[in-house]
Amino acid sequence: MKNKLIPAIWYDQNGLEAFDYYTAVFPNSDIYKSNPVVIQASIAGLDFIGINGGPMFKPNPSISFMVVFESKEALQQAWDQLIQGSNILMPLTQYPFSAYYGWLEDRFQINWQFYLGKLADVNNQAVVPTLMFGSKHQGQCQEALDFYQKLFSDFELQGILKYTEGQYQGQIQHAQFRILGTTMAAMDSGVPQDFTFDEGVSLTITCKDQEEIDYYWDSICREGKESQCGWCQDVYGVNWQIVPENMDFLMENHLHAGQRLMKMRKINIAELMQ
Repeated sequence: MKNKLIPAIWYDQNGLEAFDYYTAVFPNSDIYKSNPVVIQASIAGLDFIGINGGPMFKPNPSISFMVVFESKEALQQAWDQLIQGSNILMPLTQYPFSAYYGWLEDRFQINWQFYLGKLADVNNQAVVPTLMFGSKHQGQCQEALDFYQKLFSDFELQGILKYTEGQYQGQIQHAQFRILGTTMAAMDSGVPQDFTFDEGVSLTITCKDQEEIDYYWDSICREGKESQCGWCQDVYGVNWQIVPENMDFLMENHLHAGQRLMKMRKINIAELMQ
């Protein structure tokens, strides 16, 4: 997988169907590995993981994916395909921040923002994972960015815009940043929300060794929460998976690695290899 930071989407056993759909909608997309539980794909050039985990978790708009198009015609074509069975959150039209923009939740409950703009403005990354801080995390976007700046040595803030009026004046309307070479966006919600981050969409950090796993796990869990199998949640609610970059190899070449993984919180590479 090309990107070290990989969005992971939780599905109720229909992950392959969803990824087949996305690779048909978005150019420069393909599925390169699939088994009954995990699907690995590139969608518009960005690596994604699909997890067939069952009905426990469901994605929501707190993490969406902004797809940047330089052609209005290409944007319209993709929108027209994805809109089937979708819920439109913001109609596709002109807005002060974009000549052509829309937001929809597709039939798999994944949220997509369609944006007509320049790829150069997002470091030539066509899909930008976007964090929206709402509900109990409303107003915490700036604190979260400060935390990520300390957490990631390559953190780069590339732009920030704040609300200038209304009940959320001074909170972040939009911020763009890079971590682990991946362009991200973040915002405080502009309206009250009754949802926040959950395991429906998580962010996977692929680590080169145990030292790197220890660093990210310990840093996130210091004020956050531990979960199972390398999953954890930071203090701002965002869910992370901290895994070795050769996880596929470990699972395929060590007979009991899967059983051992199920008993772990933080992943211990040496124990997986026993």
